[in-house]
Order: sequence, then structure tokens, then C-alpha cells
Amino acid sequence: MPSELLPHLATSPIPVKMVVAGGFGVGKTTFVGAISDIEPLTTEAAMTTVGEHVDDRSQVGAKTTTTVAMDFGRVAVDQSLVLYLFGTPGQDRFGFMWDDLVRGALGAVVLVDSRRIEDSFAALDYFERRSVPFVVAVNRFDGNLHHGLDDIREALSVSPNVPLLAIDARRRDDVKATVLAMLEHVLERFAPQVDEVLLNANRNHEAYARHGRVVPDAVGGYAGPLAGLHAGKIGRAHV
Repeated sequence: MPSELLPHLATSPIPVKMVVAGGFGVGKTTFVGAISDIEPLTTEAAMTTVGEHVDDRSQVGAKTTTTVAMDFGRVAVDQSLVLYLFGTPGQDRFGFMWDDLVRGALGAVVLVDSRRIEDSFAALDYFERRSVPFVVAVNRFDGNLHHGLDDIREALSVSPNVPLLAIDARRRDDVKATVLAMLEHVLERFAPQVDEVLLNANRNHEAYARHGRVVPDAVGGYAGPLAGLHAGKIGRAHV
């Protein structure tokens, strides 16, 4: 394809899917809503007395609703990349939905409540068994951690190479840092599987260069994903 045609093609950002998982009442809906560029889609339903003997509400305060299918949000990383965030339901009885929600995901964020660390084992085990890259984010519900991060890592048997962060899921900056940590972790996981990692970027080259060789667009006008593929082809040819 001639490079001069690229700026004139109708382009759209590359969609990337990521999953936000964790136990009941850990803050997944809040996490998605804090960063989404659109009004997030939620499937919140009122909690009733029927679930009192199934869902442990003792540590979730005044929580009156629960996710029964999924949360969905969208965030544009830049002009060429859009993240689609899917939050899983937290209760075991909705676990049958996880396979469909996780299918095709680049990676995942596992949210942890330091008051209920044991509720995170199921999510961690799920992603480990399926070799899905993930990071762990400990949500500070009351502004404090009930255990240190090193103790939490040990209790959850999280590998030293898996990022573990303390966050406030209500704060957009904290959520953004977690998403970026997940993307960086995915790149680190992929790097040993290929001869070279090429990253198409037109700005912030120094930040991206930590993860591979940066190749900017060879054409102007931010032509989109096709321009990125074109730049990668040129970059690979000059190895």
C-alpha cells in the first residue's frame, strides 16, 4: 500500500480489552467508573435479604447494590489506542460469566481489599491457570492498608515480577497508574517471546523506549493504526 494513501484512509483506534476482577465489594465498579471516558455501563442490582446468607456484607459497609453481569467502560489512551474495560461480578455464583468476559483480554487488574485478602484467591488462581498477565491493586477503602504490601504479596503468593500497587479506586490518577502498570507488565511478558519489540509512538518516546525500539509514523497527520503498521514494517526492514 503506498504510504501517501495512508492519511486519507478512514482510521479508527486499535481496541484493547482488559478485565478488572476481584472479590465481592472490592471496588471494581468504582475502578471502571473512575477512568472511563464515557458513562460506564453497569449491571447493578439491589441486594436483598435472599443473599444475606450467601454474600458476606460485614466488611462492605453500606453497600446496597451488587454487579450481576459486568461493568463496562472505555478510555482513550491516545489517538491510536482505546482500552475497553470489563469488570467481572464478584460473587461465586456468577463465575460462569468469567470465561466470556476474559476471552480476548490483553491483561487484567485484580483488586484486593486488605481487610479480606482471602477473597482474592479465586481471581488470582483464575488468571494464573490461564496465563493471563495481571497486576494486583490493593484498594484503600478507608485511606489505610490493614497490612503492608510485602505482607500482602506473601499472603497471596504473588510472584515478585507481578506489579502490586496500593490505590484508591475512586481516584482517576490511581486507576490510570494501575492501567499503565498492567500495559507495561504485558509488554514485559511478551518481550522474551519475540526477537524485538517495536513500539509505534509519535510522542513521549523516552517513556516508551524503556520497553522496546520506538518507531514513529513515517507519514504525517496521525493517520492511525495503519500508519503504525507501516512504520513497524519500515522499522523492521532497517534492522
